[in-house]
Parts: sequence; C-alpha cells; structure tokens
Amino acid sequence: MTGSLHACDPALCEKIREDMLQVLNEFFEKTSPAPGKILVVGCSSSEMIGGQIGHLSSLDAAQAAFDVLYEEVKKRGLFLAVQCCEHLNRAIVTEEALVQRERLDPVCVIPQPKAGGSFATLAYHAFEAPCVVEHIRADLGLDIGGTLIGMHLRDVAVPLHLSTNRIGEASVLGAYTRPKYIGGERAVYRED
Repeated sequence: MTGSLHACDPALCEKIREDMLQVLNEFFEKTSPAPGKILVVGCSSSEMIGGQIGHLSSLDAAQAAFDVLYEEVKKRGLFLAVQCCEHLNRAIVTEEALVQRERLDPVCVIPQPKAGGSFATLAYHAFEAPCVVEHIRADLGLDIGGTLIGMHLRDVAVPLHLSTNRIGEASVLGAYTRPKYIGGERAVYRED
C-alpha cells in the first residue's frame, strides 16, 4: 500500500455498515453454514471508500465493515479467516483455536495497515487469540473489492452473486464450496 491512512466520511461508514449487514443476511440465507465452518474474507478498505485497492487505506472504513462481520460470524458459530494484502502474500489472520483444529503452521508476523491491510490489522487486534498462517482451506468466502480470495477456498468453489453487490464503493462476490464430483457416468451423487 502507498499513501497515508484516509478517514471515511461518517455517512459512507454508516452505508458500509448497512451494506455489510445486507450482504451477510443474504449470503448466510443462501449458504446456511453449519457452526464450525470457515469463512474467508478479503476486504479492501481503499475500494470501499472509492479508491484503488492498496492506495487509499482507511481504518475507519475497515472498522465499519469488520464490526458487523465479526458480530454476525460469532452469532453463527463460524470461524473467521481474514486475508491480508499482497505485501504479506495474502496470509490469513484467524483464531489460534482454528489453527490448532486444522493443524496449520503459524507464521511470525503482525499485520499493519500498510503491510497486511487495515481490515487484517483490525482482525488481528479483535481476535481473542490471533494467529497468522500462510494458507487455509475455507468453506465459504467473501471478496470485497477484488482481493482474490480464491487461493484460500476448498477445491470446488462456486461463485455466489448477491443482489447487494457493493459494500460502500467496493464490489462484492461471495463463494461457497462443495465436494468434488468423481466417478463419471456410473456414479450416483448425494443431493445435499
């Protein structure tokens, strides 16, 4: 990221909160995730306030989105995995409990607004026992602002277009994953 941190207009921050809640309500209604599933989120605060990814970082905008997301994720018993920016190779900030459950290898880094991104920085400081890993295989994903979360989703990711497709000024695309279909024409597949 380049440049300094930017303030978010209070009206835009409120819109970001409202948009995030609307996106999450539809996303969770369409995906119905079971408790314990992993949701990976990449979020560009720059894009949310109308800038180019990596060039207009805003802790205010990131906080507005993160607060809503974290509350909704905790209500559903999900694990949140927050993707850092490219300067930390899109590493993941999550809870130590998930790292232990999934037997992931932690790395030594603390995200900062200009090396990890504003959203990942806030996640690191909000989590009870934050831990950073290089890779994760998430069940669900939200890409806010073109952050390219695909590398952290399970193998068969299915795009999910939402009727609310913007948070602030950033585009939003959801995804869920499904098991691979194998076996060819003789195979029988479960309907669920």
